[in-house]
Amino acid sequence: MKIKSILNDPLERERFLKFSAVGAFGALVDFGTFHLLMSLLGILPVLSQVFSFTAAIISNFIWNRFWTYPDSRSKPITHQLVTFFAVNIVGLGIRTPIFAGLEEPFRRLFLQVPFLPIGFVTADRLGYTFALGVAVVVVMFSNLRSAPPSRADKAFFCQTSA
Repeated sequence: MKIKSILNDPLERERFLKFSAVGAFGALVDFGTFHLLMSLLGILPVLSQVFSFTAAIISNFIWNRFWTYPDSRSKPITHQLVTFFAVNIVGLGIRTPIFAGLEEPFRRLFLQVPFLPIGFVTADRLGYTFALGVAVVVVMFSNLRSAPPSRADKAFFCQTSA
């Protein structure tokens, strides 16, 4: 998507807004699933972020295919799924070591905050959330930078959580 077309073309503007909404919802799925898996099921943080990433990319794929880009349904889903998951596997390969490398430093940083914990907000949860946030942003920009322009416009390469 080019900024000029988003500003001038109502259809492109609508798609961009839908795409943005899907990305925001994907981030909620990612962070929500991550914290539920850790808090309720006691799954280790690194494994939880793999499962939450997977849930978010599945959500993004479905919403983008059926809502943002309904015209994409005229193409075979098999090829789209393979391409989408291949790109996102690369994203997961980038994201996991970033998360694993940052979770402990962020947790230690938040242990220094004197007023924590506040209810369910603990130094551990904040550390995990910030590490996940940094990893999500890095992958998002990596996907945007590496996707060919014609394919980036079709949304299957852009994952905001992921």
